[in-house]
Amino acid sequence: MAAAKKGLGKSFDSLLGENKTDKKQSILIDERKKELKKQIATGEVSEIEIGEIDPNYEQPRKNFDQQSLKELADSIKTHGIIQPIVLVKMGSRYMIIAGERRWRAAKIAGLKAVPAIVKKYTPQQIKEVSLIENLQREDLNPVETARAIKQLMEECNMTQESVADRLGKSRSAIANTLRLLTLDEQVLDLVEKNRLSAGHARTLVVVTDLDAQVKLAQRACNMSVRDTEKMVREYLNPKPVKPRVEQSIELKELVSNMQRVFATKVTAIGNDNKGRLYIDYYTKDDLDRICAMIEDLRFNNNDNKNE
Repeated sequence: MAAAKKGLGKSFDSLLGENKTDKKQSILIDERKKELKKQIATGEVSEIEIGEIDPNYEQPRKNFDQQSLKELADSIKTHGIIQPIVLVKMGSRYMIIAGERRWRAAKIAGLKAVPAIVKKYTPQQIKEVSLIENLQREDLNPVETARAIKQLMEECNMTQESVADRLGKSRSAIANTLRLLTLDEQVLDLVEKNRLSAGHARTLVVVTDLDAQVKLAQRACNMSVRDTEKMVREYLNPKPVKPRVEQSIELKELVSNMQRVFATKVTAIGNDNKGRLYIDYYTKDDLDRICAMIEDLRFNNNDNKNE
């Protein structure tokens, strides 16, 4: 009976833990909803018709996972959008600066309007803010991140140091991310399709032969990062191949005869001009037998000389 109570206690505690977590999340959502209503009431946040909003075609994210969007749409149906998207006025319409994923999910959920903060930006500010917002808040894949950082540097005249400061990252992290863009497009495609991680891809940067780089990347899809590093090292520092030495028929016959005489393995390394002969023994009896045979040969040779 005591064991049964103990098991029930664990199960009940687990359920309570889940309920506490759900309750805490529910409280946070309710608080955010109240805050959003206040922002809408004060005009800080506006409700904009979905049909009046266009995506930003220069934004770094190019692919949106449909299953993930559906899950977000289901959440929006239940709770609504609790985090406003950021827009900029473009003539009679609006363009998304941040929050395209929420906007797409809201369309799937059937919403007619979305809460939004409308900003006034210059074209230069639009590029900068859009890129930084997405880099900070969106779940970009490593290649999208690298391309966005490069675009930020080129179009907004930013250095690696300034990008690192704006994103709260180290300069080395920015440099390592940018290095991915030196890879062949086929390798980048494997990263974007999540067949290769950024860690795998970075190990391939040092391979300058693009055909070899692609072949190594395809092999790396089924390897760990450590094994990929080893494979790349072996490619860059191949073991020297020893030239094959052709042996004469006479030398091969000598080896064969010695194996029959000594009744063990005999190996010849080299050729008729230079090399080594190896006689294997596997027990002390083998060694004693071979020694005795050599002694007999030496003794017979001495007798022949004396004659």
